[in-house]
Amino acid sequence: MSFARKGKKGYYGLAIYYDADGKRKQKSVGCYKTKREALKEADKKERELEQININLKDITLADYYKRWYDLYKGSSMLSDISKKRYLIFHKTIKSYFKNTKMREIKRTDYQLFINWYGESHGYSSTSKLNGAVRQCVSYAIDDDIIIKDFTNNVVLNYNKSHKKNVEYLSIKETTILKNAVIEGLNKYNTSRFMILTAIYTGMRKEEIQALTWDDIDEIHGTVNISKAWDESKKDFKATKTYTSNRTIKVNRELLKYLDVLKSNNSTMIFKNVFGSIPTSTALNKCLRSIMHDAGIEKQDFHFHSLRHVHVAYLLSKGVDIYAISKRLGHSNVTITLNTYSYLIDELKAKNDNLITEKLAEL
Repeated sequence: MSFARKGKKGYYGLAIYYDADGKRKQKSVGCYKTKREALKEADKKERELEQININLKDITLADYYKRWYDLYKGSSMLSDISKKRYLIFHKTIKSYFKNTKMREIKRTDYQLFINWYGESHGYSSTSKLNGAVRQCVSYAIDDDIIIKDFTNNVVLNYNKSHKKNVEYLSIKETTILKNAVIEGLNKYNTSRFMILTAIYTGMRKEEIQALTWDDIDEIHGTVNISKAWDESKKDFKATKTYTSNRTIKVNRELLKYLDVLKSNNSTMIFKNVFGSIPTSTALNKCLRSIMHDAGIEKQDFHFHSLRHVHVAYLLSKGVDIYAISKRLGHSNVTITLNTYSYLIDELKAKNDNLITEKLAEL
């Protein structure tokens, strides 16, 4: 059934097969120098497609999702938390769709699913579930199980009451906090040094916890981020994603303060004299204490909020969002834009006024 078509650069192999609905389709296998090579690859692809069609044509969404997870996510370098989230999503999909075949699901069915899930979840959870299903569905299309992407143009309806109204720091408050942290620095309390590092770098908590002296390049003023810390197992683990592995520039002032900790005689920067690294609980307790003493009261503000503070400060100073995205270890700038959209909207409002003022000067 397969055939080869001659083009300007060689022969294009085309595999002919029938989808789950019995419709005749074709798939290109690329360009080759000879017709024989093109036909050989087309025949190979045709056999693969036929086998996939036999094995997967009646697969349920829940079963395909689990198969996709096992093949592409379960054995990857994702964090344990991320893997657990994917598996929780699998239970959610199975609970709602039960034994519904993937090829029977329409866009309206999927929208109803998102509406149902969103009734009891906030934006973040609903968005992550949708993102996981969208990835899974794109693979199903490549496997020729379905023709159309039933997740396309879905509207993310979610429960707005689940949104945490975190109050972040102004630039002035950030300076006050930084000075308060520095004022009480003591090598026996490494929590303060971790808070200062978060303000200056925007690193995640587990990335800061995992830092060793080998990660610091004092000559070039950089920090290498290649691992994270599992505080429950008290051991190193992989970073959140592959793109979280990065090297960032830091200011000399931070490195000067960190040098004090070398006297603790540990390969790990933030391991205190008692041989432990501050946990989330200890860090948040220390942060709340410093903020209270400095007269800064903010709702739901915690250690991870310092990452937002770092981004807000860089944006206020005109640093490019792409550079910030790379610094944070995001896989693409869209993640940065979505996560910090409230900051970008605030900056846009200020710039709109500035633009109006400047245009009035013409």
